[in-house]
Amino acid sequence: MTNIVEKINSIDWQYITESMHQNGYASIPKLLSDEECDSLIANYDLHPLYRKTVVMARHRFGLGEYKYFNYPLPELIQTIRSHIYPYLTPIANSWFNALHIDTQFPLEHAEFLQQCHLNDQQKATVLILKYGNGGFNTLHQDLYGDLYFPIQVVLMLSDPDEDFTGGEFVLTQQVPRAQSKAIVLKPKKGDILIFTTNFKPEKGTKGYYRVNMKHGVSEVKTGQRYALGIIFHDAVN
Repeated sequence: MTNIVEKINSIDWQYITESMHQNGYASIPKLLSDEECDSLIANYDLHPLYRKTVVMARHRFGLGEYKYFNYPLPELIQTIRSHIYPYLTPIANSWFNALHIDTQFPLEHAEFLQQCHLNDQQKATVLILKYGNGGFNTLHQDLYGDLYFPIQVVLMLSDPDEDFTGGEFVLTQQVPRAQSKAIVLKPKKGDILIFTTNFKPEKGTKGYYRVNMKHGVSEVKTGQRYALGIIFHDAVN
């Protein structure tokens, strides 16, 4: 896992921080190799890796399915989750400070997970998502309990325009007393998107105010689209 750790440490985190503050999202090209993406997809049907499968249409979440991983997570996923978190914590803490929310996050992910477990949130939330023709994901927020980390990531495992068409990543931004703004992103295979779980602060004339955001996936026109979602808090039991 030395290679992935070196990649994470070499990212321009100042640029990522500025993009998160300004936009509520940031992208990192080619964090994963094609081989690492293909390996994660190949393990999709390896049932012992997962604790739960969700068929989205049954819950009106969209069309497709996703699987939640069991603990312990695969080494690659665990390494990404634990090593990216400390770089995102200062962003999260500054957001909560700006909005006068009385919560501060520890710098080590293991310590934050201990807080989740004390709050009866002990189930892994890392998931792999699969969409076929016509698949989509409705706009939503991944909270899973009262204790949540306000930033999450998604890694694109499939190659747009080669493995699938359509299936863009969609963010919506709701400014108070205004219409929603849609943001459409098209990450490539191996890319990582970092984005807000549910809101970001925006500076106005009277200080900071809260801009709510949701995310989803537009309709897949052809092929199959796989992605890996890394959420840093655990889910309620």
